[in-house]
Amino acid sequence: MNISALTTLLASANGASQRSSMSMIILIVAMFGVMYFVMIRPQKKKQQQEQEMRDSIQVGDEITTIGGIMGRVVTVKEDSLVIETGADRNKMKITRWAVSTNNTAVEKAEAEKAAAKEAAEAEKNKKIEEAAEAGKAKRKKTKKNKDDTFED
Repeated sequence: MNISALTTLLASANGASQRSSMSMIILIVAMFGVMYFVMIRPQKKKQQQEQEMRDSIQVGDEITTIGGIMGRVVTVKEDSLVIETGADRNKMKITRWAVSTNNTAVEKAEAEKAAAKEAAEAEKNKKIEEAAEAGKAKRKKTKKNKDDTFED
């Protein structure tokens, strides 16, 4: 084998390895993009919603802590809450990050969903009734037209 053939062979292998390494880099970047949209972005969105929920807590809301303690908010401060629990109204001071759910807000959201569902169902029933009335009126009109043609 001569030197020029060896040089040509090495040059073509070097070009193929450059294309291979470039495709590997593109593949790795694509994998990180998929990981971001599948794992990181939804987690950040969930954390943002939880923070908004914790910031919107007001006096009188029913909450559940991450430890499972349920109570009504008595005092709201910058980074802590005072809740009262149980029938004997024990008061506890907790930090805002320890709030797991705002039961009052959840109940309001469920009530709004139920009301919207009922309104949609009522509207659907109303349209069905209107269509039935229109069908009856149309049948009466065609029956009257048939009777008129027989009389002539």
